[in-house]
Amino acid sequence: MIINKYNKLACFHNGYIEIVDPVATEKTWDKTPVGFFKVVNKIKNRPYYTGHIPGGDPRNSLGKRWLGINANGTYGDTYGIHGNNNESSIGKYVSQGCVRMHNADIEKLYDKVQVGTSVAITYFYRSFVDLTSIYGYKFTDYRLEN
Repeated sequence: MIINKYNKLACFHNGYIEIVDPVATEKTWDKTPVGFFKVVNKIKNRPYYTGHIPGGDPRNSLGKRWLGINANGTYGDTYGIHGNNNESSIGKYVSQGCVRMHNADIEKLYDKVQVGTSVAITYFYRSFVDLTSIYGYKFTDYRLEN
C-alpha cells in the first residue's frame, strides 16, 4: 500500500493497483509520518480512548475500522488508517497524524489488508505507477503493455 500526502491511497494486489481512494492526512505537514511501516493490528469499532468514546458510537471520530501501523516506534495504537464520522473531511488536511478514509472505503480495504501488509507513506507528488518503482513494489498491468 502507498499513501501520498496529497491525500490519495493505493492498494496493490498481485502486481495490480486494485484500489485508489481519497484520504485525509495531517493538519500540518509534520504530523503524518513519512516512511515504511507495517499494518500491525486490525480493529473493528475501535474506541476513541482520548475522547472516552466507545467503538461504534456515531460520535467516534475513528469510524468503523482501524488499521494500526507501527509508525515512529509505536505499536499500532497511535497511527492508523481509519474511517471517520465526518465524511466531508476526506481530501483535506485535518488529522492529527492518522490517515482518514470514507467509512465505505476503509471497510473494503480492511477486508483486503492483512496484518503485516507494508505501508509506504510519502510526500512525493508522482503517479502511483511511478511510486511503485521508487518504493520497490511490483507493478504489472498488462493493459498498459498492449
